[in-house]
Amino acid sequence: MPEIQLGPHSVRTHGAQVAKFHMHDWLILVVLAAIDLGLNLIEPFHRFVGEGMMTDLKYPLKGNTVPFWAVPIVAVLLPLAIIIGYYFIRRDVRRDVYDLHHAILGLLFSVFITAVLTDAIKDAVGRPRPDFFWRCFPDGKGVFDPITKNVMCTGLKKVIKEGHKSFPSGHTSWSFAGLTFIAWYLSGKVRVFDRKGHVAKLCIVFFPLLLAALVAVSRVDDYWHHWQDVFAGGLLGVTVSSFCYLQFFPPPYDTDGWAPHAYFQMLADSSNAQPSTNAYNLNVQRSELQSIYIEPAHGVEASQINSGDTNPMLNGGRSH
Repeated sequence: MPEIQLGPHSVRTHGAQVAKFHMHDWLILVVLAAIDLGLNLIEPFHRFVGEGMMTDLKYPLKGNTVPFWAVPIVAVLLPLAIIIGYYFIRRDVRRDVYDLHHAILGLLFSVFITAVLTDAIKDAVGRPRPDFFWRCFPDGKGVFDPITKNVMCTGLKKVIKEGHKSFPSGHTSWSFAGLTFIAWYLSGKVRVFDRKGHVAKLCIVFFPLLLAALVAVSRVDDYWHHWQDVFAGGLLGVTVSSFCYLQFFPPPYDTDGWAPHAYFQMLADSSNAQPSTNAYNLNVQRSELQSIYIEPAHGVEASQINSGDTNPMLNGGRSH
């Protein structure tokens, strides 16, 4: 599709209009955030952990290489900075509020949907973390029910509660949700699938995925998660973010993969609204040209006057 400019569509001129049109989407984001908050407050399922199952749950209790507060920075703020930075750097037709708004909305939906799914599964599964023994028994002395042999934890409740949230990894799912979305976004912007063989473009796309993978690896290294937790979290984040991206943007390998669906829909609607106005303007131009032709004193030859405008927009359609 040709890149037709119908005037600037900036945050100042069209931002409020676009945001108002998607008001219900922003409200859904608020609902998702509230649901995720509630899922973090409730008590997860306490899976049976027998004395004989402690062999794989005695890894040392360590801190986080990637702290909890750093996850929103990696998964949300970093992609957000790239999206906003791209908007202000561009000076041509691709600097458009539709692109900015839909990229931000798609990113937030990717992260919040992933967060709700992750925490819901965490609470339902209740899988103990690899360091569960030391969360349950800080003094190293195991206490078990004499009949069922289930654990009788003596540690802090909040620490034990967190110990039942191993599957899937939240750090991993959040990171892959936000960084996979920005990888899709960059793929479309740099036209990584333009078949020109520029491998450097792939490096730009793979860097966010590498960062997400390193976050995932850190969760296993810190003994906060089993490898299955990390794998499931990564798969969840990639899947949700891919669906969210394709909801707002064409695939990066598409000819129109550099802009959101809404942008091209806007062009189509604006183009369809042009014919009546353009026909009137064209008739006015022709009458003016005829009056000029009647007055030869001006030295204007009919052959020198082009009464047909070659602008495709004035012809009521786009060239293909």
